[in-house]
Amino acid sequence: MTVSIAFIGAGPTTRYSLAALLDRVRDGVAVTVFEDQAAVGLGTPYRPGWNDPAMLCNIASIEIPPLTETLLAWLERQTASSLAAMGVEPGDMHERGFIPRVALGRYFGDQFARLVERARRRGVRVNLRTRTRVSDVAHVDEGVLLTIAPRRGFVDRMLFDHAVLATGHQWPTEQQVRPGYFLSPWPASGLAAIPPIQIGIRGSSLTAIDAAVAVANLHGTFVRNDRGLSYTPHAGTEAFAITMMSRKGLLPEADFYFPLPGEPLEICTRDAVERAIERGGDLLEETFELFRREMMRLDPAYAQATGLAAATLEVFHDRYFAARAEADPFVWAEANLLEAKRNHAARITVPWRYAILRMHEIVGMIVPHLDAQQFDRFNRFFKPIFVDDYGAVPHESIERLLALHWAGKLDVLALGETYRIDAHRPEGGAVVHRDSAQRHFPVFIEATGQRPLEAIQFPFLSLLEQGVVRDEPNVDGDAARGISVDDAFRPIVDGMPLDRLFCLGIPFLMGKHPFVQGITSSHEMGEIVGEALARAVHGKLAPSRAGAPEAA
Repeated sequence: MTVSIAFIGAGPTTRYSLAALLDRVRDGVAVTVFEDQAAVGLGTPYRPGWNDPAMLCNIASIEIPPLTETLLAWLERQTASSLAAMGVEPGDMHERGFIPRVALGRYFGDQFARLVERARRRGVRVNLRTRTRVSDVAHVDEGVLLTIAPRRGFVDRMLFDHAVLATGHQWPTEQQVRPGYFLSPWPASGLAAIPPIQIGIRGSSLTAIDAAVAVANLHGTFVRNDRGLSYTPHAGTEAFAITMMSRKGLLPEADFYFPLPGEPLEICTRDAVERAIERGGDLLEETFELFRREMMRLDPAYAQATGLAAATLEVFHDRYFAARAEADPFVWAEANLLEAKRNHAARITVPWRYAILRMHEIVGMIVPHLDAQQFDRFNRFFKPIFVDDYGAVPHESIERLLALHWAGKLDVLALGETYRIDAHRPEGGAVVHRDSAQRHFPVFIEATGQRPLEAIQFPFLSLLEQGVVRDEPNVDGDAARGISVDDAFRPIVDGMPLDRLFCLGIPFLMGKHPFVQGITSSHEMGEIVGEALARAVHGKLAPSRAGAPEAA
């Protein structure tokens, strides 16, 4: 007997799920990986064409859970010409260095290939179906039925014992929906025809920085010398300028130094939050109290400066952002960058930044259990603190923003809470309405990153019609919180064997798991799914055929 497993999507989550499975089984398993792109293993955020070569990843080698080798070890065995072709500078080749997204994609692709070879050595059959789109998935009595998009006029249907839907990020199918109005900066190649005019970008995180850099490279050149990084516009681009905008009008902070692995917490721990969930009281307030006490323990000076001991959640939110909101964003960015560089060089950790970083996943545990009012407060006042903290960006990203600003090509606009964007303009682009003022941008790019999606946007219609995939039940009538899955990412539905189907599409999990993004999250989800699949395989095969794995 052979147990068949389908992975739909060949990005980071599939990579780590497959690795976790291979740690626990050897023969008697047949894996088929479906990927609509030409290559496997890269993932959307890291593949060429989708990303401009200048776009930087915001995760370093020390943070990436390795498969067969670390990112740094892989970089060190590349040739000088290969590194140059990928845009990797020698100075970036250390465990905390940041490299271009496409270079990280090359690493992931190589690791996926090595993982496949490892699987085959262990007797696990692996079939890679590239340039193949799965158009539908259905649950049937015998397993999971996949429909393959028509090729040469034929439609294939394939039956599997188990399926992992690792469809990754989901962006609009049409990028420029109206003249001058882009729903997304992806693919970056779609921005290549933007002329040197006034450009508005909604967002100020790394996604927005990527969009700004991609457009800036069309109309000028970044140059590094002994004095730092500067930007030189091309001749004839006098009208070119970018305005990045967000509610608060803040730029992200520069990547800060912190030790890894993370030091344990003493007060705001998983056990403490789980006990709060079990008690069923005012969960948000109880968790904020754990957060408050942990912050006061780890950084009493910061707690005193922000009045944290007596602050409500709303008050602390405002005080967390207050100093940056009152400063010129570029003056703040320059000072913060210098501080971050000094701290990295001296290996100095800012206690409050590190504390918030370590608590974000623990605090995120409460989200599925919040009522409507708590959920709204969490999203408005607690979540932004964690997102800002872990959303720190590579130092070079801040340098690029500063270079553009000093060249007179970049500004930042605070929109406030009551702004409106009108993208249905006969002249194209969009008009930003803010208080009594309005401003027209001939080109406008939405760059706020991946947003949570509801079940109606799920890519496989049959699972929706069958009720296998459905929205998480509303709590007190509030907005949907993504699809309904259990802690192992299995649909919560009667009549389906427990480990038959796993749903790992990030946009459909973000409502209930707001911090489930990035490579480390893919690793954590992959470990859970790989272990569950291994248990299912062992339950179907005789022990002699699904025994302990051989050495790697």
